[in-house]
Amino acid sequence: MNNILIADDEKDMRWLLSNILKEDGYAVFEAEDCRHALGFLRKNSPPDLVLLDLRIPTETDGMDLLKKIKEINLEIRVIILTAYGSIGSAVEAIKLGAYDYLTKPFQNERLRLTIRRALESQALTREVNQLKTDFEKDLDLESIMGRGQEIRKVFDRIKKVASTNFTVLIEGESGTGKEIVAKAIHKASLRKNGLFIAVDCGAIPDTLIESELFGYERGAFTGADREKKGQFELANNGTIFLDEIGNLPYHVQNKLLRMIQERKIQKLGGKRALPIDVRIIVATNIPLLQLVKGGKFRSDLYYRLNEFKIELPPLRKRKEDVPFLTQEFIKEGNEELRKNVKGLSKESLAILINHYWPGNVRELKNIIKRSVLLAEEVIEPSHLIFDQDTIPLHQPTLPEEAAEGASLREITKNALYLVEKREIERALFRSAGNKSKASKMLKIDYKTLLSKIKEYQITYGANSMENVPQVMESLP
Repeated sequence: MNNILIADDEKDMRWLLSNILKEDGYAVFEAEDCRHALGFLRKNSPPDLVLLDLRIPTETDGMDLLKKIKEINLEIRVIILTAYGSIGSAVEAIKLGAYDYLTKPFQNERLRLTIRRALESQALTREVNQLKTDFEKDLDLESIMGRGQEIRKVFDRIKKVASTNFTVLIEGESGTGKEIVAKAIHKASLRKNGLFIAVDCGAIPDTLIESELFGYERGAFTGADREKKGQFELANNGTIFLDEIGNLPYHVQNKLLRMIQERKIQKLGGKRALPIDVRIIVATNIPLLQLVKGGKFRSDLYYRLNEFKIELPPLRKRKEDVPFLTQEFIKEGNEELRKNVKGLSKESLAILINHYWPGNVRELKNIIKRSVLLAEEVIEPSHLIFDQDTIPLHQPTLPEEAAEGASLREITKNALYLVEKREIERALFRSAGNKSKASKMLKIDYKTLLSKIKEYQITYGANSMENVPQVMESLP
């Protein structure tokens, strides 16, 4: 609910305005002179909007109160109420920061529309300021993504492309940190003082994506009662990040291609093209070339977007990062949950290292946060809660014998191979690598289990930690 302060010396006018505003669901406060208005502003949270009569009794005039309101909080929207003879002063007030002015007597609907637009403008300003604030903090890529050899290659590519104006294509599975990489490129670029705007192309309905990206003019369609800036226009002189670019409808792909070629945008219902200077970074969890071959993505747009590609490796291909990231996420969990978990057991670390990580770093972070909540001092295997659909730990692959054209006997053999390997891995997972417990769970003798582990080349348990850097000093 938005808070509105009415600053007017006429009691009847305050009563009229208050009734109109309360009907629209606003919280309304009143002040009859400058002293009461300033007293309210200084004792309470700043209102979202002030309706200010220029003739309100003050030490000088309403202009003086306007200046003091802006000194208290620049974000407060001020709408001036004035008689016809004071329009010149109202225009001067606009120069001092007032949002708009209304002449007395005014139409109720005009008042409502002006207030609505002022509050929408305020919301947009706050969103923009928040985006800028987010980039005041340096991105510590190492603490977020790891420090292994594979991820360092990604860091090198970020450094090389950041200072250019190349369009960047980021490919990687969900949870690998595509938006983090996009933000890092922006932060290290010459556009760092501009906005970074992220758009999830998969989260916006097809019918709205074009207007969301490119904006629209007033009257472009039913309900378009005002002009709207699109994300490209808002990101002008900065960076726009289009996540899940493969979800763009074909007709929007056409418009994006034209925008990249001409460096101009045309709003829905617009008659002229607007020049735009924006850096484009796109991301996808399905290789774009695969979508091109499937006829779902324009090949000419693909080559425009693929000026420079960064491929993010999944966590399962850089297991050396798991211990380090785990330590970082334990620190974060302790701070957020006000706990003092010191580390995790070797059995727990073995489970994490051997997990397949379909959700990548995001999945690891969620699991560690949950485990910090459940643990007291040390994270044990019982504190690690995985979603059932993330097991087995290793993605089983068919041996070469199961190639196309294999006989029924061979297919049956391979199916048995997959089932046995999967169930052994499940048992080892649930027993935290304890082979004796796993054999009892599977109801087979210990020697048979060891034989199967060797036959299927299953590497699970504390021994799988031998090649992992010892970065977790807190391990008991």
